[in-house]
Amino acid sequence: MMPSPEIAREPETVRIADQLRRMYYGPAWHGPALTEVLEGLSESQAAARPLTYAHSIWELVLHTTAWLRITRERLSATKNVEPTSAENWPAVTGSWMDARAGLESEYRKLEDAIRALEEQRLDAPAPATEPQTFYILLHGAIQHIAYHTGQIVLLKKATQEH
Repeated sequence: MMPSPEIAREPETVRIADQLRRMYYGPAWHGPALTEVLEGLSESQAAARPLTYAHSIWELVLHTTAWLRITRERLSATKNVEPTSAENWPAVTGSWMDARAGLESEYRKLEDAIRALEEQRLDAPAPATEPQTFYILLHGAIQHIAYHTGQIVLLKKATQEH
């Protein structure tokens, strides 16, 4: 058997950025991507609280936007970057269109920052309260989007039933 030629592998940062893109735009392995789930949602659906003690879709979008920003800031920070509770769960202000535009903007900025990250930094400690590397930070941000996308799917279904 002949040895196979060495296959060029993309840098890990490019692969992580691709996973972020798939989680945001699709195709996502787990199901619909975040933008697919948000497609067609009205402002009233986004603001609705079909489950009394759960966050609204709008609140989840603002929270996800905040963590895209926080993750990006941690990539270039030299000290711990921890959000205040108001930054973690921002108040709903402005329009639903503004919230969607903010999400899109922070997604793009984070994707660019990941692609610009030097691959050798992935194993370095990230500036966060909990001990983690930049590799874990970035994968955690992607998992965070998946978690909240699932919540949004359920809330969207619940708003369509009312």
